[in-house]
Amino acid sequence: MDTFLKLMNGGAGNLAAYLAAHVLLCLLPAFFIAGAMAALIPKASITRWLGRSAPGQVSYPAAAAAGSLLAVCSCTIVPLFAGIYKKGAGLGPAITFLFFAPAGNILALAYTGSILGAEFAFARFVLCLLFGIGIGMLMAVLFWRDDASHDAQTDALFAEQASIGPAATGVLLSLVAVLIAGTLKLWPLTATVGTVTLPLPWAEAWQATLFEWVPFDAAKGEEGVSLQGSLLIGLLLLIGLTAWQGLEEIVEGANRWTWVALGLTAATLLLAALRLTPGPDGLEVALTGRALAVAGALWAVLHHARRLDADAWRAWLWEAWRFVKQIFVLLVVGVFVVGVVRQLIQPEWIQNLAGRNDLLANAVAVVFGVFMYFPTLVEVPVAHMFLDLGMHRGPLLAYLMADPELSLQSILMVAAVIGRPKTFAYVGLVAVFSIAAGLLYGAWVDGVNPAWIAIGLAAFIGSLVALLGWLLGRRQAPAHA
Repeated sequence: MDTFLKLMNGGAGNLAAYLAAHVLLCLLPAFFIAGAMAALIPKASITRWLGRSAPGQVSYPAAAAAGSLLAVCSCTIVPLFAGIYKKGAGLGPAITFLFFAPAGNILALAYTGSILGAEFAFARFVLCLLFGIGIGMLMAVLFWRDDASHDAQTDALFAEQASIGPAATGVLLSLVAVLIAGTLKLWPLTATVGTVTLPLPWAEAWQATLFEWVPFDAAKGEEGVSLQGSLLIGLLLLIGLTAWQGLEEIVEGANRWTWVALGLTAATLLLAALRLTPGPDGLEVALTGRALAVAGALWAVLHHARRLDADAWRAWLWEAWRFVKQIFVLLVVGVFVVGVVRQLIQPEWIQNLAGRNDLLANAVAVVFGVFMYFPTLVEVPVAHMFLDLGMHRGPLLAYLMADPELSLQSILMVAAVIGRPKTFAYVGLVAVFSIAAGLLYGAWVDGVNPAWIAIGLAAFIGSLVALLGWLLGRRQAPAHA
């Protein structure tokens, strides 16, 4: 019974910490961006750069470049991936975007370099870029018939849209500004503009209680739940309740719950951008550069949204709500399960199973990436902890490639977007490529001749191409029979 309670508490604690720290300033803007992509952007604007008919030398680098600018976690990138895929992006470029954004974005690479060294960051960038494009191309080849069918469906769905208007452009860019302002940990966003202390003597005691319920250990990547986080969770529940009443029938027109839900969303984003610190004198509220930036971006969203016609903004809100219903429940389930499983993983397993650079060690590191998911950038200090515990640098790179991509919640959400067969193929390719990346980099660290490493890389890619060719041949054979 004690073990069961420990596991349930681990799952609940992990879920609470995630909801408090990452859903509002990351996922909520992402859902609105995905909805705007689906409802407001013409198909031609996506397919020009990312469509299945676009030249590969254009679409795949464009997908990687777009992903490199977004310092968001794998869960946040899924709604954006869903948005561009539904709007007509080819499966291959969309997959490259999905893979590269959380693992190879500029901020993640810079942080990796500062913690683990420039050589490690360079290896992460090169292998993420090479293998991200490779996985995308292989997925496009493997599912080319499904990709063609999807392209035809988007042609039918979005045939009437010819060009994106200035209001739609303004809405989309303003939403991206909200996401960037809420996630980047850079000055002046982190700067304090002013503070005020509210006479709330219970604040410090409530914070202590929260840390008892949800343990906090930064070295292990445990974030805990702050007083501010508990307030945000409560507001998130209110947003969900009011959105269900106000957005479910939004296509037929707005009601009072629509405006309540949107108002609560804006107010909650502003609260999340403040810095609340409980102390003996009460609750210190710090106005930050982030709060000012989020406020300005929200004003810009409102300014441009008011210039959309009624059908456009209703379609935007409906698409955003549809993505929430499609993805969010799976996210909650996945985060809870990961929290449960993490209670079973012992730190001493690291050195015993991943202290060397071989196939088993790299495979174990990939499995760790599935069940020991951490939000973007948090995986880097966790990786440093693994290194201190004796993990070889090869498996460590395999973990850092798999962790942002193969978290259980991400797998569930991706399956809801592209279906189980494609998701299974994607997961398998990411796992194989992550293991290969770990083996190659580990061999480099161990001093293996670079020529042999190059031969190994060429043999690996050649084997995959041959295997996929054989599989495609088997798939096409029944059609010609």
